[in-house]
Parts: sequence; structure tokens; C-alpha cells
Amino acid sequence: MFHWKAKNKGNHPLFPLQEGGQFEVVDADRGDDFFDEALADYPDSAKQPNRSFVGTVISRKRFYVAAASVIGILLIFIAKTSALQIWNGQEYRLLAESNRIRERVLPAQRGIIYDRDGEILAKNEPTFHVVTAKSLLPSKENQREEVLRTFAERFHLSLDKIYQRIDEVESDDEAVVLVDELSYDVAIAFALQTEDFPGLDLELGSRRSYITDEVPSLSHLLGYTGVVNVEEFEEFQDQGYRRFDHIGKQGLERSYEALLHGTFGQEILEVDALGNTERIVSKTDPINGENLHLTVDLDLHSYIEYVLEQRMEGTDTSRASIVVMEPESGALLALVSWPAFDANVFTSGIDEESYNELLNDEDLPLFPRAYAGDYPSGSTIKPIYAASALMEGIIDDHTTFLSTGGIRIGPWFFPDWRASGHGKTDVYHAIADSVNTFFYMIGGGNESFTGLGIEKLMEYTALFGFGSPSGLDVPGEAKGFLPSKEWKRQAKGEIWYIGDTYHVAIGQGDFLTTPLQIARATAVFANGGNLVTPHLAQNAGLQSDKIVPDDTVSIVREGMRRTVSYGSARSLRSLPVSAAGKTGTAQWSTTRPHHSWFTGFAPFEEPEVVITVLIEEGGDDYLAVPVAKDILNWWFAQGD
Repeated sequence: MFHWKAKNKGNHPLFPLQEGGQFEVVDADRGDDFFDEALADYPDSAKQPNRSFVGTVISRKRFYVAAASVIGILLIFIAKTSALQIWNGQEYRLLAESNRIRERVLPAQRGIIYDRDGEILAKNEPTFHVVTAKSLLPSKENQREEVLRTFAERFHLSLDKIYQRIDEVESDDEAVVLVDELSYDVAIAFALQTEDFPGLDLELGSRRSYITDEVPSLSHLLGYTGVVNVEEFEEFQDQGYRRFDHIGKQGLERSYEALLHGTFGQEILEVDALGNTERIVSKTDPINGENLHLTVDLDLHSYIEYVLEQRMEGTDTSRASIVVMEPESGALLALVSWPAFDANVFTSGIDEESYNELLNDEDLPLFPRAYAGDYPSGSTIKPIYAASALMEGIIDDHTTFLSTGGIRIGPWFFPDWRASGHGKTDVYHAIADSVNTFFYMIGGGNESFTGLGIEKLMEYTALFGFGSPSGLDVPGEAKGFLPSKEWKRQAKGEIWYIGDTYHVAIGQGDFLTTPLQIARATAVFANGGNLVTPHLAQNAGLQSDKIVPDDTVSIVREGMRRTVSYGSARSLRSLPVSAAGKTGTAQWSTTRPHHSWFTGFAPFEEPEVVITVLIEEGGDDYLAVPVAKDILNWWFAQGD
């Protein structure tokens, strides 16, 4: 029995009050008339004890409607969830990942370039730059503007230039460099404040540094790197290049770009809503570019520059080409084009004034004349024509022609360089003393002797590699020029005369060659008859073809030896080793001095080097031979 003091003096129909405010719990099983009357409207309630009270509040109809509504809502929720996860799941998954995952490029270091002795010719200097992408910056315009404005103000940068760089890219995900080559102090300051600049990354890069500030002639070989231009980006973007990456522009940097560049790495980062890094999800390390070892000798290049400056001082000439090559392999020890330039001025972008100064220099310091310049060969071509006549069988080493000062055909006279003539001349003496009459005869012939003719002359020069690039492993090589009857008719509207053949036969006329081609042809006689491919990289491999029989090689070699023994290069007799060679004078202008040539090899018995010297406007041959002598003296002194 419970006692309860009623606050309400009224009686509840189910809980009747007793006297004194007491009430008693009504038991459904008791036989109380009042209880029966109270539950008369709910005849089944006593039989359903679990619902007896609910049923008194919510009707069955309302209960079913409510349950159906709840089930319907659940079905709609399940359907929508299924649509999001199954049909549109991939799309939303990518969107979610892009909001929390960022990719960071890890640049590879470019390979180092060494000379044959391991001296560094091109290396990397560390630089810093700040990169971003539109998708990495805050999505709200005011927040993005605040980040960029604060960055520009804090580091004293141009906000307009920053926006200009961002607007240049089309894709929101494409990386863009906001500032390149930051100073070390600024880079460190930025690194300590990266949380203030969400979406901006400090990236460690590099700038190429060359030894060409000390030895500028190496610039034509090494080339230089520069920022990818529009055409290069379209070509190389599939290989991972970005618009602000550097790429080889000239020389070996360009031809060995794939080897030197390396493969960029990547970091996958998880970031928070502000773009700050939470953790590194995965990392692929970059693969640095391979080092490139060259055949060139740094000290030799430096010494050649010194010789040219000393020998040309006080003269009217200032342009030259020097080739020094191993005859057996084609390995280039030196390939000098003079004057030259410093490749370092291009690595960070040369200013317009400096560039125009180089372009307008009448000596063309940017021009790699040693392998890209076309010149008349002068008499340096005569050993090739002598070999051609021997191989064709129109002469042998006993064949002689009488030189009386020149040869006359009709009203035209074609002179020897010695007005009184050279007397009875065989192939040895013709090479040694550069007798024009002998080569007039084997080239064009006369009424009593049938020469090779222009077609055969050009056929054999092509066999020696003239008229086509040598295969040098730098771009921009010239191929020279082989004249023909058809060419003259089309170009000049004239027929080919025998006088044209005579001019070509002594290295004048329309035949053109490069200094490198002359060196390559000279190597054929130094190495026993093989045409080798000149190269600058040590791993280029030997490419050699036998083109001249041994007996012909022996005859021509002996003629070139006599050039030094008693001929036009006898000043080389004082060298510490025996040498062989051929001088040349190339007439190219009626108002300017002739070009001066020398090509040869040493030691004669077992040649180690081929050397070819061209002094533009250097006069008959007085300057090329002394330059060659200085270089050979120095080289063999180093060997000792």
C-alpha cells in the first residue's frame, strides 16, 4: 500500500483516492467493477500486456503510417547512398582525394660533364624556386589573393609578375614557378614561414655552371641549358618536363639531353583544408642524370686558345678552327672554334643587349666554325685526289707529269704556284710541293691524258666523307658542298668547263668542306685506310670503315711525309717526333687575304694525333703551320 498526498483534490478515473489522500494500485485481475468499466472500450488490452499502454495513446492506423514513413525514408537514404557510392562513387572519390592529396615533384640532378682526365666541365649549382598550381591555392578568391599578396610583400616581389605567371598556364593542375633562383637567405626565410602560404612550395633546383668562363672555346661543344620554350614543352611534356624546367639547347647538352636529364621523383602528400602537409603518403625518389665523360682534353683546349691569341696578335686575322683527333678511334681531343663565348651567360637567360652584342660581332663568336663552317679546302684536298687517281688506276707511283709553270687550255692558262714550274713530278713530289699541274692532269686531264673528271672526283670525295655530315655527336654540323655539272646549270645557267674541274682539282672553285671533314679524311692516311666517325663522348663507340687499300695509303703517307721533310711544311722538322702533313691556301675573295690551312699527323710511324688548322684570312700558309707546330710541341712534351 502506497501513501500519496494528492495535490489535486479531484479523483482520477483509474486511480481513485481513498480517504486521507491514500491510493491503491489497481490490479487488472481483481474483480473490481470500476476497473471493468474503465477498460470496457479496450476489450483486448488485457490480453496484450506489451501494448496495453501504447494502444491507449497511438492507434494501430497511426502506428502503421509512422512505420511506413520511417521505412520509406530509410529506403530513400539507402538509394541515395548507393547512387553516390556506386554510380558516382569514382567521381566523388577523386574529388575527395584531390582535396586532401597533393603531388610534389622531386627534381633530378643533371649529370656532370667531365673531360678525358676527369676534370669537371659542366656541373650544377643549387638554386631555390617557389612553385604552385591553381588547384593548390585557396579556392576562395579573397583568400587566394591574400596569400599571393602577402607572399609578394614579404619577399619584395612583383605581384603583377606572379599573377602573370599563373595566368600563363591553362590547366589548373599544371605547376607554375612563381619565383626562380631565390637567394639562399630568402629561401630559408620562406621555408620557416610555409604555413603562411598554403599551396606554395619551396623546391630545390639547380643552375648549370660551365668552365667556359676560363676556356670559352668549350662552349661550342658543351652548349648550354635554358628554360623550356613553347615548342619544346609541347614535345617533351609527356616525358615529365614542366614549363619552367631547363633543357639542353645547344651542343652536347642538347644531343645527350635524355642521358643527362634524369628522371624526376614524386611525393604524394596528405594535406589539411588549408593545404598544410599532414603526412607523406608515398615517395618515389628521383633518378639523377648520368654523367658524361668526354674525349676532349681541357688543358689542350686551353693551350690552343693561348697559342691562337699569341700567334694572331698584331695580325689582321682573328678567326680560326683547330681539330685534334685520335686517328684510330675518331676521339676528338680538341675542337676549337675561335673566337668563342662563355656559355654561363645563357644559363640564367641572357639580356637582349648582351645577346645582340654577340650576334653583331663581325667575328661571329657564337658560330662553331670548326664543324659548321663551309670553306674552300685549298691544297689540303690534294692527298684525297691523289688517292682517288691511284685507286681508279689512272696513275701509279711512277707516273710523272712535267710542270713548266702551269697548263694552257685554249685561251686560258692555269698556273702553278711557282712561276718557273716544278719540273718532272710524280705523286710523292706533287703532294710534298703541292704541284698544281699534276692535279690539273689527274683531275681534268688534257688532249693526251684522261683525268678523273668532275663526276669521279666528287664520287671519291664522297667516299672520304665530304658532302655529308661526319656523324659528330653535336647538332649543327655542316655537310660541305660537292659541285656538279647539273648544279652549275641550274644555279648559274652555265655549262661545266674543264677549267671548273681544274679549279676543283687543286682545292679552289665551288668545292666546300669543314675543318672537321679535312681532319677526318687525313685520319684515313694516318690509320691505314679507315674512315672513322669523330666523336666527343667516350661511350660513343668506334665506327670505322676500310675505304683505301694499304698500297695507296703507303704512297700518300710518304708524299705527306715529304711535305715535312723538304716541302711546304719543313719547319715541322724540329718537332720532337716525326710528322707528316699537307699545307693549303684557299682563295675565297678577290679583296681579302687567303685562308691558311695545315693538316697532318704525328708521329709518322705510329700516329697518335691528327691535327687540322684553319686560320681564316691567315695568308698563304705562314700562320697555320706555326700554330700546328706550337700545338704538337706542347702535346708531345706533355706526353713525356
